[in-house]
Amino acid sequence: MAFKDEFRLSCHAVIFNQQQQVLLVRATYGSCGWGLPGGALEPGETIHQALDRECKEELGIQVQINYLSGVYFHSAFNSQAFIFSCEVFDDAGIVLSCEHSAYKYSPVDELSEIQQTRINDCLNFSGYVKSAAF
Repeated sequence: MAFKDEFRLSCHAVIFNQQQQVLLVRATYGSCGWGLPGGALEPGETIHQALDRECKEELGIQVQINYLSGVYFHSAFNSQAFIFSCEVFDDAGIVLSCEHSAYKYSPVDELSEIQQTRINDCLNFSGYVKSAAF
């Protein structure tokens, strides 16, 4: 990889409710798909700072970051995604940004295979950070 090549880094929050369903947000851009809260790092940010900022921007609330469960390469975006286990203490306080039109809690088995892998790695975390390429 050359010095000026583009390479993206992103951070995403896995947040479960009491029923072990995962929080998803629906984008208002691109394919308008459902995904985990989070987004790209800005220059000078750590992965923790980026996740904290992205969750405040997208959800309007503070999240508690518990642990990094995995780092996943996505070839379609030439991107590494850092996946964190997080908690919210008042999901009734969620106020979405203009980047998202809705949020929901979804059963993990209803998600894509890639999302299931990332989320199950987080759910079944044993102290070892997983990695995979898609």
